[in-house]
Amino acid sequence: MEKGKLTSLSHLFVTIFLSCFANFMVIPAIIDVTMFALCPGKDECSLAIYVSGFQQAIIGLGTIFVMPLIGNLSDEYGRKALLTLPMTVSIIPLAILAYSRTTNFYYAYYVLRTLTAMVSEGSINCLALAYVEDNVSETQRASAFGILSGVSSAAFVFGTLATRFLSTASTFQVAAFVSMLAAMYMRIFLKNNVSDRDDLTQPILKGKLTMIQEDGDSPSMLPEFKKIPSLWDLVCLLNSSVTFTQAAVVAFFHSLAESGIQAALLYFLKARFHFNKDQFADLLLIAGVAGTISQLLIMPLLAPIMGEEKLLSLALLVGWTNMLIHSISWSIWVPYAATAFAALVVFTNPCLRSIASKQVGPNEQGKAQGCISGISSFANIISPLIFSPLTALFLSKEAPFNFPGFSIMCIAIALMIAFIQSVMIRPVPSFPSHEISSNSIA
Repeated sequence: MEKGKLTSLSHLFVTIFLSCFANFMVIPAIIDVTMFALCPGKDECSLAIYVSGFQQAIIGLGTIFVMPLIGNLSDEYGRKALLTLPMTVSIIPLAILAYSRTTNFYYAYYVLRTLTAMVSEGSINCLALAYVEDNVSETQRASAFGILSGVSSAAFVFGTLATRFLSTASTFQVAAFVSMLAAMYMRIFLKNNVSDRDDLTQPILKGKLTMIQEDGDSPSMLPEFKKIPSLWDLVCLLNSSVTFTQAAVVAFFHSLAESGIQAALLYFLKARFHFNKDQFADLLLIAGVAGTISQLLIMPLLAPIMGEEKLLSLALLVGWTNMLIHSISWSIWVPYAATAFAALVVFTNPCLRSIASKQVGPNEQGKAQGCISGISSFANIISPLIFSPLTALFLSKEAPFNFPGFSIMCIAIALMIAFIQSVMIRPVPSFPSHEISSNSIA
């Protein structure tokens, strides 16, 4: 790999580490903040579950439209220019809770977090993946994606570890500061580089000029507005490759499960075993350490040997086992033991993204990653609408039968569907380097 590209990737990894550190460190604390604001003094609160689920659904609805747009624009104007927006707006909700965590400030955080997450949720990762693709050959992408995920996992570990030893107030203050630091570092050091193109200096809001001529008149210059991706663009992209379509199906069910975990698991542990901030941090720390070691050391060794397709299936099968064990947890030590499965579960996303990236040309990587992210966002809308009511129902006294982990079991079923689809994916030659457009598909 060229020295310049290696340096660019190093700056990207630092940027992602700082950004993920800031966002991950608030995860163990936000449950207690939410419960205190909405249901003070209680370990089970249906309102908190519904409010969090509704927020996830609205964020998912927004990202369906934003993610493909950001991916397309990054192909045209560069990853750095598009990274600036999500990294900047993500600072705002953190700063609110850094100032105060009373009920009124929590509602302000809730509204602004919902709005800003429509832009920032997933888009930073999507653009980072596209940036890696710009600088890494196809044969090295699976390992590079694994390293990128490993950097995120490392940030998760250090962020969670910091939360373990900080007060709730200090947690949000540090998170807001690091989030600002990440945005500044990205703007100063990250190079704007898309497939070594040199036509990325024009402002985003300034359209190109197109020359037209009508009825023999002298030609005139009209602005050519950038095309916003439509549903037809998504259909064309999905029809371009059977493998890409299969990867999209896997992405949908995997995201359905992932979003369900966010909506259900921590509230399940809070109600079932009375977990607090520190116990959440310990649990997440185990998962983060296992995932970091696995992605940085094990995945680069396994990917060339097994291939992304088999590694993806293995990760989904282990993820199903993990959720199945969580759903029937009979003692407080069971969630801690089951979390060790994270060492293999973390292979899912980098393998899935690598498979998708090989089905499109070098100038379509933002479009492809935006498409996968948009499909995942659609799953993020549906998931809370399913799993939040299920979790609230089966943790309440009105449950139709005694199975507190029933919603977690349903998450395991979604992962099993994703696993079955992943088994059908077969290695195929990489897609030739040309543009996918609605004009090329009759």
